[in-house]
Amino acid sequence: QVQLVESGGGLVQAGGSLRLSCSVSGRTSYAMGWFRQAPGKEREFVAAISVMGGSRNYADSVKGRFAVSRDNAKNSVYLQMNSLEPEDTAVYYCAAARYYTNYGKRSDDYDYWGQGTQVTVSS
Repeated sequence: QVQLVESGGGLVQAGGSLRLSCSVSGRTSYAMGWFRQAPGKEREFVAAISVMGGSRNYADSVKGRFAVSRDNAKNSVYLQMNSLEPEDTAVYYCAAARYYTNYGKRSDDYDYWGQGTQVTVSS
């Protein structure tokens, strides 16, 4: 059984930074993704990283501002978020997939999900 636990969310002013962490229990040989859901909106893709970290993909809205990374020795995945904007306010979820397919963009490709962590960016 794989369990994912996110941390690092919080309240930050526009232009600030946050680093989200996702701790993975069980197997670590999963592709990992970050998604977010704002109130009244559908869950959307943010970033994804392959098992060994050689492939990474980002939503256009976060390219150049967010960076996804992983440390398999620590069973952890990270999302560094810089130059945050009020539009980034959402609950952020990490997810694990057995295979890195469709550049990690499709939520249906993921097998396990964390409970989410709230990120609020004030203007």
